[in-house]
Amino acid sequence: MISASSMSVLLVDDQTSIRSILRNTLAQIGFVQIAGVRNGVEALEHLKNNSAHLIISDFNMPDMDGLELLKAIRSNPRTAKTGFIMLTGQANKDLVQQAVAEGVNNFLAKPFTASSLKSRIEAVFGPICSA
Repeated sequence: MISASSMSVLLVDDQTSIRSILRNTLAQIGFVQIAGVRNGVEALEHLKNNSAHLIISDFNMPDMDGLELLKAIRSNPRTAKTGFIMLTGQANKDLVQQAVAEGVNNFLAKPFTASSLKSRIEAVFGPICSA
């Protein structure tokens, strides 16, 4: 079982409110190392000097969308194995197929609950404990 408090999470979403909801929900689950940025460009910049066990990224964002970010993450040997959950408000079959082809680990539909977020994370990493 993995401790949520030992894992670092990077939130990537252009909406401050969504980042805040994600941050609060992750904190309820037991995560404490949580960073947030507005888009894929900022995410890549953040990852130059910081690591993340998990990236939770929106699909629709300006400058660099979630799919472009996923491609960049998977093409870099340093970040290629990072867990990646795509957050989306749309159930677009083409998006899902593209993201799966690029190596996404899971999807989370908006709106989401703490339970659905935790289950998506556990599908990637196995059971998570809050201690």
